[in-house]
Amino acid sequence: MASASRDTRGRATTATREGSTLRARLLTALSGDPNGTPPWVRALAEGDDAGYFADGGAVWTVHAGTSTLIAGIRALLIQALHPGALAGVHDHSRYRDDPMGRLSGTVRWIICVTYGSTAQAERETARVGRLHQRVRGTYDAPDGERAYSAADVDLVEWVHLAFTDAFLGAHRIWGGPIPGGPDAYVREWAQAGRLMRVDDPPTTEAELRRRLDGFLARGELRRDERVDEVVRFLRRVPLPGSMGVTYKLLFAAAVASLPRSYRKLLGLRRVPLPVITLARIALGASTRALGSGPRAQDFARERLARLAAQPAATAPGRHVSSSASEDRRDQPVSSAGSRALGDRDAP
Repeated sequence: MASASRDTRGRATTATREGSTLRARLLTALSGDPNGTPPWVRALAEGDDAGYFADGGAVWTVHAGTSTLIAGIRALLIQALHPGALAGVHDHSRYRDDPMGRLSGTVRWIICVTYGSTAQAERETARVGRLHQRVRGTYDAPDGERAYSAADVDLVEWVHLAFTDAFLGAHRIWGGPIPGGPDAYVREWAQAGRLMRVDDPPTTEAELRRRLDGFLARGELRRDERVDEVVRFLRRVPLPGSMGVTYKLLFAAAVASLPRSYRKLLGLRRVPLPVITLARIALGASTRALGSGPRAQDFARERLARLAAQPAATAPGRHVSSSASEDRRDQPVSSAGSRALGDRDAP
């Protein structure tokens, strides 16, 4: 009996240690910090208002799930089909040399805008805008050479549409119910688009789909050698050990989640394996590992609890709900046209 008890305790200790190691690896990749608490995450507890998105709302729900690990890959694949966005990657991005640094920069913007106070969200958006000011150049379009910059209206819109579609699509497959449904997520996340100076972002899933299909119907998306280069890199991102194996599964799942028209244009095929189910198992393990310690939303909830404890007459700042913020168009904005596929340092 004593031996069996020691064996049980030993297995439990090993499982705990492995879970802690997995958590540290994931958080290092996502935030650049093995504890998942770099200064910009700790700053989520600061600020004088509730931020742009409500705790328990659609955006918090979708972005809190580990399906975002697949959504990020899906977004990159779709974004690469626009030659202007891809030119920014080819000419300015550091994704080949420092893919994890590139990833953590993107995650930083998403986390700060999702969970931060309005002041933190605006500071982070302004930071991205400053970094993206130098993202400009030319690319070959069907009608000849065309100049681009990260502030171009069509590029800003395309990046926002691809991001929204990817995160909503991945959550639909691997996440749970969304408060208010898919339309609520599209409507709430439109505020992030406005911060990035998207002109009239979609507020329903049907409108999101119509706008995405419009790029395809107008022939603005294409596959070329640069697209193939990005796809090859995304298929084989250099990650060590078990993370590399898991990433290959997540990439295959991202491909499987794409609409057939985008898979065809990218030259990709679904693998003949149950990757949707296998990815669900892998995401479940990631959820358990990440849930064993403080998360970004926990710091945000510290801010919300502090504000809730203050008397209404003396509470500083303002509360900006997701619904009220939809009409805010006077916020500091970014010239960033390619968050996930942007310049050397920005997300």
